[in-house]
Amino acid sequence: MRDNGGMASFTFDGTEIHFDEYGSGFPVLLIAPGGMKSAAPFWESTPWNPIPQLSETFRVIAMDQRNAGRSSGPISADDSWDTYTRDQLALLDYLGIEKFHAVGMCIGGPYVMGLIEAAPERVAAGVLFQTIGLSHNREAFYDMFDSWAQPLASERPDVPDDVWAQFRSNMYDSDKFLFNVDEAFVESVRTPLLVFEGDDLYHPSVSSLRVAELAKNSTLIRDWKSGAALNSAKNRFYQFLVNEDASKT
Repeated sequence: MRDNGGMASFTFDGTEIHFDEYGSGFPVLLIAPGGMKSAAPFWESTPWNPIPQLSETFRVIAMDQRNAGRSSGPISADDSWDTYTRDQLALLDYLGIEKFHAVGMCIGGPYVMGLIEAAPERVAAGVLFQTIGLSHNREAFYDMFDSWAQPLASERPDVPDDVWAQFRSNMYDSDKFLFNVDEAFVESVRTPLLVFEGDDLYHPSVSSLRVAELAKNSTLIRDWKSGAALNSAKNRFYQFLVNEDASKT
């Protein structure tokens, strides 16, 4: 087992996914914030980096999404949220992991829900830290996509402008409240969820609250970013995963 940031990668279908492994135990797939730039180092700039805490008990897999951080992959007009879900499941398949906890912040919120939609039998529990969501803020997500895509586009002159435009549309033109899943799906989810409320343009409070309201097996944490509330949230987060680990194995 790789430990203490054992960097590794695997390649499939022309895509190279980089990831770090820490600890041992029940697997946790850790999906970083950062929007389209989602990569493991972004955890260092969050209210708390969960890797040291989790690695004491769990096998933590912290991945860089395709074309973010150290990962890379082709770009096509068919790329969408499903493309990232396939990458995530391909990584877990490569590592021989069947069941796992899915923990995501920011863009990781929809990614966690996408994993539950695609492979509900594999996700033992999900944690959504200040998920992104649609709430009178679509232009902000267009801008975020463009700030990621423009440097890449200069390195990939073979990718036409209309491909980038279609890719952006596939990601952020949806009227689904989490972009990749709608309220009816979230209402159908029985996977245990722990939801940490967001409170800004990209992570509107209403998105977190709606997930917690709709999902039948969810727990909401509203205050969690500093002081005593942060310490309490860390404990609740850890106990949630430990309890769900015990109940699923």
